[in-house]
Amino acid sequence: MDVSTVLDNIGWAGALMVVLTGLYLALDRKRSKPIFSRIRRCRPLTAETPPRSILLGKRPRSPESPDYANVLPPQQREALGKILGEVQHVEEEEVLQHILPMDTSYETCQEEKYTPTGFSVQEVRELGDFPDYAELSGVPLPQPYHKFDINKSLARPYRPFRWVYHQTMSISKMETDWWIELENTYKQRIAQRKELYAEHGNGVLGYLPGSELACKELMEMVLQNVCARYPQYFTLVDKRIFQNRILGTEQDVRSKHPLEILLDNIPEDFGLTLRDDKTGCYILRAGVICSSIGWSINEKMGLPLHLIHKPVPDYKEKMQTSMERFFIKLPTYKPIQRGSWGLEVGQPLWMPKGSPLEIHRTHQSPTLKLSDCHLRVDWQTLRRLPLSAAVVFNFKALFTPVAEFRDEPGVPALVAKNMKEGKKTLLEYKGTWHVEHVILPVMEEWAEEQRSNGLVERDWEVGTLDESPYFGGWEDKWHRQQGF
Repeated sequence: MDVSTVLDNIGWAGALMVVLTGLYLALDRKRSKPIFSRIRRCRPLTAETPPRSILLGKRPRSPESPDYANVLPPQQREALGKILGEVQHVEEEEVLQHILPMDTSYETCQEEKYTPTGFSVQEVRELGDFPDYAELSGVPLPQPYHKFDINKSLARPYRPFRWVYHQTMSISKMETDWWIELENTYKQRIAQRKELYAEHGNGVLGYLPGSELACKELMEMVLQNVCARYPQYFTLVDKRIFQNRILGTEQDVRSKHPLEILLDNIPEDFGLTLRDDKTGCYILRAGVICSSIGWSINEKMGLPLHLIHKPVPDYKEKMQTSMERFFIKLPTYKPIQRGSWGLEVGQPLWMPKGSPLEIHRTHQSPTLKLSDCHLRVDWQTLRRLPLSAAVVFNFKALFTPVAEFRDEPGVPALVAKNMKEGKKTLLEYKGTWHVEHVILPVMEEWAEEQRSNGLVERDWEVGTLDESPYFGGWEDKWHRQQGF
């Protein structure tokens, strides 16, 4: 079994296992000359909650895990010069020697330290609020989508089903216009997420000391993005007041924690992992996750990748090393995207362990109807933030009635193939058994129907669709459903 098998059958934690490490291992940025000869120590930020073992450097680590303490991500100082003017060169050795500790806030640093991408704390401060993140990251802002109507808009019809898993890796370059994709459930999802936070608190939103820069940076990048993409709905006034014309609100972005600003306005989940200065590995240090299945963010907070993925089949044996290498080498200018899928009763958004909604997964209800069954797609992106060097994973849960598959060429056969022949442990982890008795017979019937009516060729050998993660003719259907 390869990486892509696991990737396509897991939820948020497993989806972090994005591969193609080789595409990035060869990438490196030019090194340069040191400018600081004397660096004083920063004062670490204290905290009342997480265990001191997490905050003070005694971080969970696999004894088999390689030591990446001397490996930095590609440096970004060249981009800094385009904004601040001429800047002095800094060797990676200098950055490593004076690295900003993972659990230390840049706000409390009294002298110079460096983030893993080579920015000094002083330079970060000089950039101020809402700097040009497109220049800093090498990822352009999206094109304005003037025809977008929030009341009619549907998410693109993702169908990330694949077969045979060994053929593809299921990831692609992120489409920058679609990093933050809104659709007509916007108001409903924002309200639902705020209710979850009010009820469950750190079960859906949390942050550890040292994540201050990453959280601020993420919030600013996301708001810049939606203002550029949806100018008819969002405006940022004086780099401070965020106007949301969908909700009819105005917010001072300094009035709340950055993740709460995102919760109030953006119906997506974000997980922020930071580089551990002791090991070079990546640790979950902050996030807002309202769409997880089988876990909650407070269970994962402060954990390294290999412990986050502990429940994932075959992760330790086949994926751990590749995953860690991918994270340490990911450049800011190469964000990626992918999708994972599941089949659900209803539309369960957040279903941690012990949720009453889990009852649906314990049996095959004899009264279950096809109309009750939905495809859940978690459309995901992974990118490095330029200043903090945090690797951020974001996704949103999208639900589609399974009945939509009937006129989508090849989709019923592909779903049936996965349900009948997919690896047992992965299907169990994905949790499709509770709807299989209803969905599988219908998919087989529709697959034959598509062969009979010529929607697919009679001799077509079931496999990943050429249009993956979509299906043939998807744009026409998508436009028609939105009234275009």
